[in-house]
Amino acid sequence: MNDVVTDDPPLSSDPAESLCGLFVDLVPVSGASITVFGRPGAHSTICVSDGIAVELDQLQFDLGEGPRFQTARTGRAAISEDVLTGVHPEWPVFGGAAARLGVGSVFSFPIRIGSALLGVADLYRRTTGPLGDDATKRARSIARRVAAPAVARAGRSATSDEPDSRDSPALRREVHQATGMILIQLEVSADEAFDLLRAHAFSQARTVEDVARDVVQRRLDFRDVTS
Repeated sequence: MNDVVTDDPPLSSDPAESLCGLFVDLVPVSGASITVFGRPGAHSTICVSDGIAVELDQLQFDLGEGPRFQTARTGRAAISEDVLTGVHPEWPVFGGAAARLGVGSVFSFPIRIGSALLGVADLYRRTTGPLGDDATKRARSIARRVAAPAVARAGRSATSDEPDSRDSPALRREVHQATGMILIQLEVSADEAFDLLRAHAFSQARTVEDVARDVVQRRLDFRDVTS
């Protein structure tokens, strides 16, 4: 079945327009975020729609679990129509935390260019229940349409000296830099360096960004952590 939606408004040429706003405006959800993937640790969240979307994004990044990571592994949409009572064994910690934020349901859709999986659109709704067929088709259609501008925005932001903003709050440049420093300090792979960074943050009940900042500012050397 062809699920391309032909009555969506065109993408704005205004670079300030939030790509996340397209999902919120055109799909019956409460909020959205868009994350573009790169090398290990290079998860650039290029837009969020609201404060709860920020918290859900941060939870997934710090925990290393959630519908975003399920979609990244499988290449398919990850959906929980009820995060409190639903069965989601791949992300049990995130599910409980999301419910405590007042989130009823979550929907993550892959963002692709051709066959390449480049990122994920994370949508949430305060109420429980399915999106429905029409809304699901609309979300998939928007995910296709935002793919190129999302990747372009992530690329521009990676080389920009401008600070993070509400529209692109979590580019996580320090995390990327810290991962590289740990890689050199311990002579491990990029995957292992990022896993160590995340594990240390979890053990200290801190965010990954906080620990990364200590590494970048040379207040923390992972040779001392693992010795």
